[in-house]
Amino acid sequence: MTIERQETKQRMSRIVKHNGTIYLCGQVCADATQGIKEQTQTMLDKVDSLLEQAGSDRNHILSATIYIKDMADFAQMNEVWDNWVNEGYAPARACVQASMARDVLLVEISVVAAEI
Repeated sequence: MTIERQETKQRMSRIVKHNGTIYLCGQVCADATQGIKEQTQTMLDKVDSLLEQAGSDRNHILSATIYIKDMADFAQMNEVWDNWVNEGYAPARACVQASMARDVLLVEISVVAAEI
């Protein structure tokens, strides 16, 4: 049972694979000057890219934990999420309000997926 780590730095690896399961580190937006919808979309675009790199895709996500700075943005974040998740492939999901590492960040996601 080997553990494969990709893009490993001192604090974390961007991708960890073990026994056919893929773990992504927390992903945030590409441009923190944007609003919740744009931050959510670019965050999910990064998830797509990392999953492809790891040998998976959004239809194989097992669970997602979403951290949102302000629950007032929940409906707008969900609008982007709902358009991103393919029908019949919704993962187990939790969404919690949380303080962010940088004040300009509005949303972050942590994903666990199965390898294809």
